[in-house]
Formats: sequence, C-alpha cells, structure tokens
Amino acid sequence: METDRRRAARRVSWAAFIGTTIEWYDFFLYGTAAALVFNKQFFPSMDPVAGSIAAFGTMTVGFLARPLGGIIFGHFGDRIGRRNTLVVSLLIMGIGTTLIGVLPTYDSIGIWAAVLLVFMRILQGIGLGGELGGAVVLTMEHAPAGKRGLFGAFPMMGTPAGMLFANVVFLGTSSLLGNDAFLSWGWRIPFLLSIALVFVGLWLRLRIEESPDYEGVVDRRKPVKLPIAVVLRHHWKGVIHSIAIIIGNSALAYIFMVYILNYGEITAGLSRTFLLWCVIGGAAVWLATAPVFASFGDRHGLRALFTWGSVVLLVGAVAILPVVNTGNTTLIAIFMLVMGAVLAMTHAGQGTLTASFFPVAIRYSGTSIAYQLASLLGGGITPLVAASLFQATGSSWSITGYLVVIATISLVAATVLPRNDAERFGDVPAPATADIAK
Repeated sequence: METDRRRAARRVSWAAFIGTTIEWYDFFLYGTAAALVFNKQFFPSMDPVAGSIAAFGTMTVGFLARPLGGIIFGHFGDRIGRRNTLVVSLLIMGIGTTLIGVLPTYDSIGIWAAVLLVFMRILQGIGLGGELGGAVVLTMEHAPAGKRGLFGAFPMMGTPAGMLFANVVFLGTSSLLGNDAFLSWGWRIPFLLSIALVFVGLWLRLRIEESPDYEGVVDRRKPVKLPIAVVLRHHWKGVIHSIAIIIGNSALAYIFMVYILNYGEITAGLSRTFLLWCVIGGAAVWLATAPVFASFGDRHGLRALFTWGSVVLLVGAVAILPVVNTGNTTLIAIFMLVMGAVLAMTHAGQGTLTASFFPVAIRYSGTSIAYQLASLLGGGITPLVAASLFQATGSSWSITGYLVVIATISLVAATVLPRNDAERFGDVPAPATADIAK
C-alpha cells in the first residue's frame, strides 16, 4: 500500500513538473517577446521606451486575469477534482499561446492587433491562474509524510524550467534566422510550438490518479458549494500572509526574467544574445537548486527557509541593477548565475507554504487565489512599474528602491510565520474547518 502510494506520488510529481513547465513556457514566451519584439510589432508608432511600457502593460493584463483563473479553476478543482480541472487549464493556456503565433501585427490591422494580443494574454492568464495552485495541491496530497516540501517543489520547478525552455527556443530561433527575419516572422515559431507541447502535457495528465486526500473528503461529505467564499470569509489571514511572503520573490524574479532583457539592451547597451544566455544560465541554477532548498524546508521548517531566503533576496534586490549598470559582462554573467540560487531559496517552498494555510476541501481555491494575487502584486506589475519609474526619474535607483521595499515586506512576513507551519499541511486542523461543510 505504501509502496503503491510512493509510486503514484512520483508519477504525479513528474506529470505536474512537465505540465507546469509547458504552461510556464507559454507564459514566459510572452514575457520575452514583450521585452524584445512586441514593442516593434504591435506598438511601432511609439518611441522605444514608450513602446516597451505598452508591451509590458499587455503582459500585466495576463497577471490581472490570473486571479480570475484561480477562482474559476479553484472552484471546480475543489468541487469535481484536481486532475480533470488541470487538464482544462493546460488546454486553455495552449490555445491562447498558439493563437498568438498567428496574430496579425500593427502593420496589417492597426490597433486591433494590440486588442487581439491582449485578449490572447487574458486567455493565458486564466489558464495559468488555475494551473500552479492545482498542480501543487495534487502533488502534495500524494506526497509521503515528511517530504511534502520536496514533492510540492516539483510544480514550482516548472517556473525555471519553462523559462529556460522559452529562452532557449527564443534564442535558437533568433540565431538561426537572423535578427531581421526573426523580428519579421520568426518570433511566431516558439508560440506555434506550444500546440505540440500541450498534447504531451494532456497525455501525461490523463494518466495520473486523483488526489487521495480529496477523495477522502468527498467520501465523507459533499463538496463545498462556493469554496472561494469560505476562503475569503474564514481564511483571509492565510491569503494575506501568503501574499506578503511571496511578493518579494515574485517582483525580483520578473526583473531577473523579463525587465533585464529590455533594460540591459536599451539602457546598458548589452547584446540581446548575451542577456538571454545570462537568463538561461540563471534559470538552470534555479532549477538545479530548488530541490535542495525544498528539502531544507522539510528538515528545518518553512519559517527558517523563508526568513533566510528573504534576507538573501533583499541583498539581491539592492545589487541587481547596479551590477548590470557596470556593463562588465563577466561580472553580470556570474551575478545572474548566483541570482538563480537566490530566487530558488524563496520560490521552491511557495506551494508548500500557501497550501499549508488551507484545509483539503477548499485547498485548491485557497492556494490558487493566494498565489495568483501575490504574483499579480509582485511580478505582474513590476516590469511595468520599473519601466515607468525609469522613464520618470531617469535613474535605476528608483527601481532598486521599489524592489527593496517589496523585499522588506516579505522578510517581515517570513519572520512571523508560526514555527510549526511546515507541519500544518494535512496534519493539524486548519482554522474554521468545522465551517467547511456549511
């Protein structure tokens, strides 16, 4: 019995990792294209800085849609099951991404090109909004006791893996076709590739089992009629605490993953290829070190993991733009590799942390809405805020100040985590559990 559960847990973990990698590949393609292509293809009448702000603005729209996706998919994930809900979220994301690859540009249909781009970004946001929370919950509810942090890190590892994959494909396409052909039509290829990846993800997801914890709840009582209402009425403190801890990592991650590509090329005069390789290297380190930090959380608790991680994150927030401003490619490359490990410290355990605040019957909804709101308030607005601050002040120090404030909020929130928070997942009754059946 225990052997069967471990085997199922490993199968679910790898399926969750591959599925979230595909979804993040789709989502990060947009971020990379927003930094390097969309200002030219969809906002060509603007100057480079204003065009970048407009492109990052369309990226932010996807983050606005993610909480909506979290509510929708969280509702069905708590009412009809985790697995089938995740199948639909992957399908929606794949459709939105593939259609971006066939969109007409500004030169063809004018402003309507940007309107269609925003609509596709909304589809992406809704799909991803239902993805990560559900993948984390499904994986952790299969996980052996004492290893929930490690197993819960598998879906989180899809973030650097998807970023790594997206940037490798983007860089490879650009290098093979040349800059002119890539900007003209080659940028579409990575988006069109998504349809093949989605079929792989669907095949894997249809082969895994439903969560045993969820099935146990369904056997005992009817699913909650409106899970999000229970989350907001009885577990709002968990939502706020999760947001406060996550936003620091999310903000710095999107400076690292997206804004640096635009800032480094336009402001610091660095080559696009060099910057993409830096992000690829950092993503590889992030992916490799995530299991290490997740296991640290299993051994020493989430409070220790997030407190120490937030201290290091604060240092990274202070240093990242000044290092890029040096123009020293060796220093920048080394720093970006280190940043991969810095981000992994406070990212690998985010799923475990967030899910620990919510009981099984509303866990998909609670985890999804908390994580997606944190991503919106942290990463979703940060590239847009950074570009706007730089245009208004002409100085990167205004962006650094913004990052320091956000990172400090996360550090303070981490220090007040309960010491037993790592053990709350499924072992200690969560507040207001008695109200779940109402």
